[in-house]
Amino acid sequence: MCYYTMVLVLLFAFFICFAQADQHLSTKECENLGFTGLALCSDCHTFAEYIKDQELVSDCLKCCSEDSDDATSKVIYSGAILEVCMRKLVFYPEIVGFIEEEKDKFPTVKVQYAFNSPPKLIMLDDDGKPKETIRVDNWKREHILQFLREKVKPSSDI
Repeated sequence: MCYYTMVLVLLFAFFICFAQADQHLSTKECENLGFTGLALCSDCHTFAEYIKDQELVSDCLKCCSEDSDDATSKVIYSGAILEVCMRKLVFYPEIVGFIEEEKDKFPTVKVQYAFNSPPKLIMLDDDGKPKETIRVDNWKREHILQFLREKVKPSSDI
C-alpha cells in the first residue's frame, strides 16, 4: 500500500510541476519582466534561438499568446522609439551601450528621453503611430539588437 501512495504522490508532484511550467503570468507580472506587448509565442521561440537564457525564454513563454494562422503572426514595424529617463540611465548600462554603440545601425529607431520612464521600446506602425510597448529594462544589449533586427523594417524598406 505504501508503494502505491508514493507513486500517487510522485504523479501529483509531476502534475504540479508540469502545470506550473505551462502557466501564464498576469499582465502586470509580464510587464515587470519586460515582456509588455511581446504577445506572440513564435517571438519567444525565435528569441530562444538567439538567447540561451532558459529562464528568460520560459518567462517569455508564460507571457505570450498563441499565434494565429493569419499574417499578423509575424508583425514587422516601420520603426521604434527607445524611451528612457536620462537620470536613470546610470542604472541601465546595457541600454547606454546600445544607445552609444549600436543605435546608429537602426535609422528608424529614435531615442526619446522622458522623465521617470523605465526603458521601453515603443513600436511604430507605418503611419508612425505607437502600436505596441515593450519594457526592455532587464534586456541585454544583444537582446535589443536581435529584437530590432527581427521586428523593425530596415530603412531601405520604408
